[in-house]
Amino acid sequence: MSHEADSLKSIFFALGANLAIFVAKLTAALFTGSGAMMAEAIHSLADSGNQLLLLLGIRMAKKPPSPDYPLGHGKEVYFWSFIVALILFSMGGLFSIYEGIHKLRDPQELNFPLVAIGVLLFSMVAEGVSLWGCLREVDKERRGRNIFSWFRQTRRSELLVVFGEDSAALLGLGFALAAIVTAIVTGNPMYDALGSIAIGVLLVIIAFAVGVEVKSLLVGQGVDPEIRQQMISFLEERPEIDRVYNLLTLQLGEDVMVAVKARMRDTTSGLELVQAINRCEAAMRKRFPQIEWSFFEPDISD
Repeated sequence: MSHEADSLKSIFFALGANLAIFVAKLTAALFTGSGAMMAEAIHSLADSGNQLLLLLGIRMAKKPPSPDYPLGHGKEVYFWSFIVALILFSMGGLFSIYEGIHKLRDPQELNFPLVAIGVLLFSMVAEGVSLWGCLREVDKERRGRNIFSWFRQTRRSELLVVFGEDSAALLGLGFALAAIVTAIVTGNPMYDALGSIAIGVLLVIIAFAVGVEVKSLLVGQGVDPEIRQQMISFLEERPEIDRVYNLLTLQLGEDVMVAVKARMRDTTSGLELVQAINRCEAAMRKRFPQIEWSFFEPDISD
């Protein structure tokens, strides 16, 4: 649907930006000997790997259902998002902390610091554009919620990871820039090492936050609470339904499974009851096209 968030667009946007930034940062790190700059280079390389894993997850999620996977492979994207959060983010964070500790033990003067500053400024612009592109897609599904509420409630794990990456990148670049400028002004390379440690801690924190949210989807989270309430309201307005007893949902990547238990209005035959249920299911799929599987149980009590 054209009004929905386009995760692929955000991923490719971020991938192109991170590859270009990685090359620039690595070149600057080799010239300057900056630990904070090397940490940022590794961070950008890890981000590029993140996007490739997300693309793999989206591709795997489109595999059709099979006897072993009757509800499809939609949760593949959650698995790869979880890997991104816990391994690549954490590896980038732990490497940055290690690099900072190493520089504290063996401080080295910065070479060509203006080159490092120039690369960081270029990277901040590129990451800012990437984050802007991501936020454009996020805004399509925020529905008036603030960013924090969207982060806690979204079911789009790939978009969640890209947002976390871009946010961490901009903050990390700010830390690296502050560390290098402070080291230049004071003549003390210790600040560069501290900047690297700060970047590492930031990455680990964001890895944990993203991992917690994706874990909920892996375990088996339902649809967004607002969407669920819209589904219930839609069913309650149907002329065939007297009362909705329960509505269970399961988010499976882009697809959704729905199970409805409701009391139907009086019908004269079993055939009419089946036809009424079929009409409800067809109308619900049209209103909520993300529904891939629908199970409807008529009953007279909860």
